[in-house]
Amino acid sequence: MKLEIARGVFLASALTVASLCGAAWSEPTANVIRSSESRDFCPLPAAAARAQQLALQPDGDLLLLLYGLSQSLGGR
Repeated sequence: MKLEIARGVFLASALTVASLCGAAWSEPTANVIRSSESRDFCPLPAAAARAQQLALQPDGDLLLLLYGLSQSLGGR
C-alpha cells in the first residue's frame, strides 16, 4: 500500500471516529421539574406522606451542632 493511500485512509477513519464521538457526546439540558407533575404521576399513600413529613423535622441536637459550628467560625 502506498504511503499516500495509507495516510488518506487513516485521516478518513480518524475523522469518522471524531465525528461519531462528537455526535454521541450529548450533555443534558437544564430542565425544570415541577413537583405537581411528579405527584400526579406517582402519588404517595397517606401513611407514607405523613411519615415523610415527620422525617423532615430536624431534631434539637442537629440544630445545636449547627449553632455551635457557626459560632466557632464567627471569631476567625
